[in-house]
Amino acid sequence: MVNDGDKAPDFKLPTADGELSLAKLKGKPVVLYFYPKDDTSGCTLEAKDFSRLAADFRKAGADVIGVSPDSVESHAKFHKKYGLAVQLAADTDKEVANAYAVWVEKSMYGRKYMGVERSTFLIGKDGRIARSWRKVKVPGHAEEVLAAVRALGK
Repeated sequence: MVNDGDKAPDFKLPTADGELSLAKLKGKPVVLYFYPKDDTSGCTLEAKDFSRLAADFRKAGADVIGVSPDSVESHAKFHKKYGLAVQLAADTDKEVANAYAVWVEKSMYGRKYMGVERSTFLIGKDGRIARSWRKVKVPGHAEEVLAAVRALGK
């Protein structure tokens, strides 16, 4: 389990634009949000909310990256379909989800399965986790994260 104040686990993940690593983003805040699956209702709403506020995040100096176990190809379709303004990274082997302890056992209708627990991490300029949100409820979440990014810059 990673906690607020811990050094954020580094990663290298493929995106539609090439490889993305946390090390390359050091020196500015990074919003890393994990979501279960492309083009599903909650995940689409979350991606659209972060996209709607993308210019505000950039103005605050932060990069926003969505991560799910879907493939780069799935991300590209999802990105295009909704005109998303955030980067999407493919964690197909769930290595990064495991490093951030968001690949967990879930239960639906009495059936247990492994999946991504919707979570967001605000990583500060120093590479440490400034704030984390687990078991995220989507409505209002992107706004709350933006407020935290702005507070971090003060």
